This record gives sequence, C-alpha cells and structure tokens, in this order.
Amino acid sequence: MVRKVWYALKGSFATLVLAMNSVVICSSLIPVALVKLALPFGAVRRGADRLLNALAERWIAVNGWWMALVRRTRWDVAGLEGLRRKGWYLVSSNHQSWVDILVLQKVFHRRVPFLKFFLKRQLLYVPVMGLAWWALDFPFMKRRTGSRSADLATARRACEKFRQIPTSVMNFLEGTRFSRAKHDAQLSPYRHLLKPKVGGLATALSAMGERFDALLDVTIVYPGGVPTFWDLLSGKVKQVVVRVRELEIPKDLLGGDYEGDPAFRARMQEWVRAMWTEKDARIEEIVLSLRNPAAA
Repeated sequence: MVRKVWYALKGSFATLVLAMNSVVICSSLIPVALVKLALPFGAVRRGADRLLNALAERWIAVNGWWMALVRRTRWDVAGLEGLRRKGWYLVSSNHQSWVDILVLQKVFHRRVPFLKFFLKRQLLYVPVMGLAWWALDFPFMKRRTGSRSADLATARRACEKFRQIPTSVMNFLEGTRFSRAKHDAQLSPYRHLLKPKVGGLATALSAMGERFDALLDVTIVYPGGVPTFWDLLSGKVKQVVVRVRELEIPKDLLGGDYEGDPAFRARMQEWVRAMWTEKDARIEEIVLSLRNPAAA
C-alpha cells in the first residue's frame, strides 16, 4: 500500500512538471512560429527554426530532469560515438510504447539535431502538444487506407523544409506500436517486430536523401516489460536498453521514385527487410542475454 502511494505521488509530481514544462515551452514556440509563417524568407526561417529547436531541446532537458528524479533508471546505451549535432540524420526505431519518444529524445539529446517525427494527423488536436508539433514543422500524416499520394506529398513538403538547417527525421517503420495481437494478425515473419512500412522512409530519402549523413538504426528493449506512460511518470521503469547503429544509405536509394518505379521499390524494400531481420535478431540476443547474464 505504501509503495502504491509513493508511486502515485511521484507520478503526480512528474505529471505536473511535464504539464507546466509543456505549457511554458509551447507558449514560447507559437509567437516564433507565427513570425516564421508571416515572413517566409530564407534568413528569417532559418533563424526562427534554430530558436524553435533550442526551445524544444529545453523541453527535453527538463523532461530528463524529472525522469532522473522519479527513478534512477539504468540506461544501457551503446552506439552514440561519432554522432554530430550539426549533421543530418534519418532515424528509424522499433516502436512499442509512447515511452519510446521520450527515450529517443533523452538518448539523442545534444548528440544529434532535434528529432522531427512523422505523426498521425489526429495528434494535431492534442491540447498544447499539437500546437508545439505544428510550430516545429512535424509532418502530420492522414494514413489513408486508399491512395497515399496526399500523405506522401505532405511528407515531401516537410522534408524540403528540413533541408534548411541540420535535422534528424524520425520514422517508426512499423507505423504503430507493437503488440502481440497486431503481430499475430498480420502474420509478421519477425519475432519481436511488426512488418515495416517503407513509404515514409522512401519519401524522406526521395526529398532529401543526399543531405542525410547516415541512417541511425535504433533498437529499444525494456527488460522489465514494455512500460506505459504512467510507468515512466511514476518511476517504475528500472532499465532501458538502447542500441544505435550508424548505417550508410545506399546511393542507389537516393532520389528514386518509390511509387512509380517497381525496381526501385523492390531495392528499397529489400534493404529495409535486411535491416529489420538484423534488428529482430539483435532484440532476441538482448532478451536472451538478460535472461541469462552469465552467457552474455
């Protein structure tokens, strides 16, 4: 009983700090975004983007503070060597929980440029955060079941904006959070992953592929089980394992027509399938090592 009360108190404290942090930073973002919208000139836009990203990084720093305060989580992170804050990166990760987003932001904070995510359009209407994501030029995707031309055009416009200053473009290839039910329903050939959806990644490469320095292939494992957002807020996340691989993007995948060129589409899908197969094996290796540390 005492433990439950303690978790509730920590969770309430973290929720309050997160809410206040979000309101303050979002209130600071909107005026800058409106200036950028009213004065769409190159120099103004670049200056506004730098200020917006700096404010967003302040939000991440405060989140890192309360995460450390509610729990001394063990962060087992490898693969960050050699990354550059002034580089351009395409980032891909497996996706299990809303916690993934804060994990990625914490791990890459001040190591690579601020992460820009592809988001479902419904998230534009999330109080406070929706406005912040709009101000930061996050691309909102409708994820239609029919033609994807509108979504791809949205992604292409967003990526064109990202060419102006160093940016990390984040794409969850699975398109949704992993669950065993989803895994079984789609007959995924992977043990720990859903089937990857390649369209968003292909669009980012088509729009600004030659600008990217590398693809960062991120693997996230939660040894204590996949946490809910409340688990993070209340300090129940004991350990997070993150592995980062910096991969060269094949030159024949830059600037191709994913929708109209079957040969290019096949090459892109094969590259992603190989990456996904390696990621699935890496997750299995991490899980087994956690079950049997002596064998690691």
